[in-house]
Amino acid sequence: MKSVHCVRVGSLKDPNPETCGKVAVLDIPEDPVGEEDVKIKVAYCSICGSDPHNIEGIFGNVPPFGLGHEVSGIIAELGKKATRKGLKVGDRVAGNFLRFCGTCYYCRNGQEQFCEHADESNRPGFSEYLVWHESQVFKLPDEVSLLQGCLLEPTSVIVRFIDKISPKLGARILVSGGGPIGLLAVQALKMYGATALTLSEPIAARRELALKFGADFTIDPTSQDLYAEAMRITDGLGYDAVLEVSGSRAAAPLMPRITAKGGTLCYSAMFPRDFDMPLNLYDYCYRNELTITGTYISPYAFPRAVQLLSRMQLDAFTSAVFPIDDAEKAFAEHMSGKHVKVIIKCNDIEG
Repeated sequence: MKSVHCVRVGSLKDPNPETCGKVAVLDIPEDPVGEEDVKIKVAYCSICGSDPHNIEGIFGNVPPFGLGHEVSGIIAELGKKATRKGLKVGDRVAGNFLRFCGTCYYCRNGQEQFCEHADESNRPGFSEYLVWHESQVFKLPDEVSLLQGCLLEPTSVIVRFIDKISPKLGARILVSGGGPIGLLAVQALKMYGATALTLSEPIAARRELALKFGADFTIDPTSQDLYAEAMRITDGLGYDAVLEVSGSRAAAPLMPRITAKGGTLCYSAMFPRDFDMPLNLYDYCYRNELTITGTYISPYAFPRAVQLLSRMQLDAFTSAVFPIDDAEKAFAEHMSGKHVKVIIKCNDIEG
């Protein structure tokens, strides 16, 4: 079957064609279907910001290795014991690319995100077929298309954000970064009752989308003073919660300065491993009592993400779709920044 793999580690922005990161469509064998497994005929898989990082070598994988995890499709086959959730052949589904083992210390301690065996089931999503355990698979609501359904995993990330920051109704919130995660976060936080909801983002079109999605304010950090604008918007108090999802080295150190006393600051972008940031503990942790945290994948979030998905405005995320044979072009388009989201169509499936 066709599957998109990283065949050379390196930056996709490297202009040298001999050393840049490279993806290719390979022909690989299909995985066997175990008794508790679900075989999915993949309709769509969207490119995540972590996919180029994976190609760069941040996770240490040795090429060739499969890519993609934001998946939707239809069930093609069920193992004979995959019966607990009422799934049927032909069901339209999406899901969690990680299977949690349920037996290690962290799974038993309510910390699935640290499961010691989760990576064992991360099979590539940019494929014609994939096999996941039943626990990973969720039926899509009737009103959610397969094209929209591949955004279930990013939506689960938003659910996890809100779990971590636990904002009060009416909290002032800033989102730093207007990529797909930031724009989905704006929508969800508006539903949650955020006030002075602000997006900081250099691309004008994405700031405009944020206003459409419910943001009260936007800031262009390249032409405006982020700190001054944040203080103006919040009457000098700062934001009760700040979500940093841009991954910008320049933005990261500014976030504690615009977080209100007693507020919560969540760094959820994937920063480079060698990036260290100075933090004045007296100012921010002692005097201002900030809670500084992060997120790693989305434990316990998928059932609620399924319920939330039909309430999200998703058209802006689903306009750039490429066939699997054009995967290399799709990744180039993703890196161009011209699209909010780039999606690869892995099979011709209606629905």
